[in-house]
Amino acid sequence: MLSNIDVQKFNTLIEINGLINSNYGDLSSLLTQILDAASRFCGGDSSGLLLINKENGELHFEAALGKKSAELKRFSVKLGEGIAGWTALHNKPTIVNDAENDERMHNSIYMRNNFPLTAMMAVPLRVKDECVGAIELIGKSFEQKDLEWLEIFSNLAGLAISNFKGQGEIRHPQDEPIAAHEYHTLIAKSPIILEKLEIIDRVAKTDSSVLILGESGVGKELFAEQVHLRSPRKNNAFVRVNCAALPEGLMESELFGHVKGAFTNAISTRPGRFEQADGGTIFLDEVGDLSLVLQAKLLRVIQEKSFEKLGSDTTLTVDVRILAATNKDIEKQVEQGAFRSDLYYRLNVLPLYIPPLRQRPEDIPELAHFFLNKFMNETKKHFEGFSNEAMDIMLVYSWPGNIRELENCVERACVIGKNTQIMEDDLFIKKQGHQFIPQDEKIRDLKSAVNVFKAQYIRKVLMENKWNQTETARALDIQRTYLSRLIKELEIINPKESK
Repeated sequence: MLSNIDVQKFNTLIEINGLINSNYGDLSSLLTQILDAASRFCGGDSSGLLLINKENGELHFEAALGKKSAELKRFSVKLGEGIAGWTALHNKPTIVNDAENDERMHNSIYMRNNFPLTAMMAVPLRVKDECVGAIELIGKSFEQKDLEWLEIFSNLAGLAISNFKGQGEIRHPQDEPIAAHEYHTLIAKSPIILEKLEIIDRVAKTDSSVLILGESGVGKELFAEQVHLRSPRKNNAFVRVNCAALPEGLMESELFGHVKGAFTNAISTRPGRFEQADGGTIFLDEVGDLSLVLQAKLLRVIQEKSFEKLGSDTTLTVDVRILAATNKDIEKQVEQGAFRSDLYYRLNVLPLYIPPLRQRPEDIPELAHFFLNKFMNETKKHFEGFSNEAMDIMLVYSWPGNIRELENCVERACVIGKNTQIMEDDLFIKKQGHQFIPQDEKIRDLKSAVNVFKAQYIRKVLMENKWNQTETARALDIQRTYLSRLIKELEIINPKESK
């Protein structure tokens, strides 16, 4: 039995245990909270909670905290790979205070992606004596008492999974469509989006309003979710409102609620979205479509945290963080008088611009495979992936509809595809239009544009893997021999060999 348990640790254990035994609806947030407590008490700089996917036998990151946590969530770990994989395979805890020289770390995701490592420890995550994953911590050094504490938090995580409502088999984000109350999976590999996530980490800690800008289909709602999930409000409500979906009269009732008899068909009193979001976060999508009348009422909520339901003179007070998004030129709307300047400045305390998909091509392969897995489940069809030609055309197409267009494109290809892979013709990209990423002005034909992009992208991945062709081929998900042929054909030269 552990001795000298201080008050903070004891209270934290009581709090987490209370949440586990309550009707707690968000397992992912609860596991993240457990992981955060484990990191604080054991002195870890970074941490991860991994669950085993029974279909492919790999571990995926259900939660990750600390340095490069956003990057970690993109990876899966094979059983036996790295410290966490070894722990899950053997169902045994371990401490490694010289991780870089441990043979189990050879060829691990940490070594392949240059994660800073000193010491690591990991414990099995068990549900009813069955190992379903692992919890790992990265730090400067660990002692046996740290391992004992980590095992306590692992037991709490196992209990949370066991008690989770509607549990059965652990579900993964790609296994089912998004329900209304669930969060989307954010796919991020490009440096520009990883940088945005680092900004969100800082922004999330405040209660200031955030205005998310970007073209239609770039995923503004997903970034709003990330602000909420990384904030102190993460265990409270996240309420979504599409401001363009309803006419003014109905939108006022939607936002602020109404009392019985306030208007025709108001047969009962109804809470509005702000009331539902009390203590949490409200996301106002397409806020640029709100009428000037509703803009004035929204401004009051931001300034005074109060409002009245439609048909009522009773003032309600709420504690709500406001996130707003628009694909419109909001500054131009302000200049034209279509959007209140005072509301704009209130919303734009922390602006966040989401770049279009054409400016982050590294995300395209990741998104395409994510959507392919999703629609294979829905259509009950199986594809081995995308042909090289199909991936090439997706990488150079400009995607004016952004991620939404890419998702629709993959869905259509999955429905009509007849081969073992998704082929270029299945995507219908050429037939849709001719918008492609402009390369050098002298390069006009598609084949040359594809080759320019392929050379740039392959060179980048080679650099990330220190010009190791085997690791680069694995990262690109292509054969080693095919990569060697591409390097020769595209005349990609290692700077060190050219000297």
